[in-house]
Amino acid sequence: MTIRKPKSREWGMSTRVIRSVTGGGAAMGPGGGTSLTAPIWQSSTFEFHRPEEVADAATATQPETFYTRYGNPNFSAVQTALAELEGGEAALVTGSGMAAIMLVFLGMLKNGDHLVSQNCHYVGTMKALESWLPRYGIEVTMVDQTDLDAFADAMRPNTRLVMLETPTNPTLTITDLAGVMGIARDHDAFVCMDNTFATPINQRPLEHGIDLVVHSATKYLGGHSDLTAGFVVGRKELIDELWLAHIIHGGISHPFEAWLLGRGLQTLPFRVARHNSSAMAVAEFLEGHAAIERVYYPGLASHPQHELAAKQMDGFGGMVVFELAGGFDAARDFTARLELARRAVSLGGTETLAVHAASMIHARLTPAQRAEAGISENLIRVSVGLEDPEDIVADFERALR
Repeated sequence: MTIRKPKSREWGMSTRVIRSVTGGGAAMGPGGGTSLTAPIWQSSTFEFHRPEEVADAATATQPETFYTRYGNPNFSAVQTALAELEGGEAALVTGSGMAAIMLVFLGMLKNGDHLVSQNCHYVGTMKALESWLPRYGIEVTMVDQTDLDAFADAMRPNTRLVMLETPTNPTLTITDLAGVMGIARDHDAFVCMDNTFATPINQRPLEHGIDLVVHSATKYLGGHSDLTAGFVVGRKELIDELWLAHIIHGGISHPFEAWLLGRGLQTLPFRVARHNSSAMAVAEFLEGHAAIERVYYPGLASHPQHELAAKQMDGFGGMVVFELAGGFDAARDFTARLELARRAVSLGGTETLAVHAASMIHARLTPAQRAEAGISENLIRVSVGLEDPEDIVADFERALR
């Protein structure tokens, strides 16, 4: 999709994203006017007037109007917007964040290849790395993401991909992107990074040389807890290669989901700014409370990697993690006493969510696996929402009494 830009100056990021979503795929109304927002192209297939048009579409890459597994005008609009946000050449929308991650794994790797990853990832990614990739004959080595020497030592002649996530889910540990990229380049390996927690407003991995960026668009990109989608962003030749795998594996999004996602993307910069400021307020309150053993938030000077986070991030995000004195039971009971914050998985919506990691989001991992990933039994993960920050803090304060 082509975005018309003014001749006098370049548009800013928010303008380009809004125009990408609302300016593409607009339809003529019965009275002659054009719809201000793009319609939902709720069609599985598209009719052509001449046979040669069908042949051209059938052999095109990501045709907008051929068959929705191949492409759709709603997909094109959000893909253009995400590429603008991340600074990539192209993007591909998928049915979920895990669909995007598995698309990269299965589209980039084959039997006999080797992958290096962190030992702490989103739990779905962890399961894919530990249990599923070995079924396809793909070797996986997991390392401490804070140790660049560990990355270097793990590299092999058959290492094709390095998988990163920073800040991590749920420990908010930071990975040195430039450092890992230097190691990967020395071994001719690609690097993919999950940027879900940071969002492209706070961090743009492609600017650090990362090859592919994945998102669970279900989270901050959609922003309203009402859709499920994922994204892959990167250079056009890599995205085109992944699209060929995408139409085979079939993990597509749907027109209505993509339309909802386009609505959410238009307010992403403004929502993330609020998430950032409110999360800092919550983190500062928790750090000063006697019942809290430790707070993990990259924006706090007490975070062991605060300087690295400040170097490669423009903002520190809406996720706050802390450990509550009293162990497993105290942490679980704390979440039961919350009134404003909701006890629900996922993150990045307008509402504040608080979960006890060991009994909710990481209950499928064994205690040993949680310990290996740095997830303590008394760890609480908070997705700070868009409510008044004073109300969020008051809810936490009351639940901690």
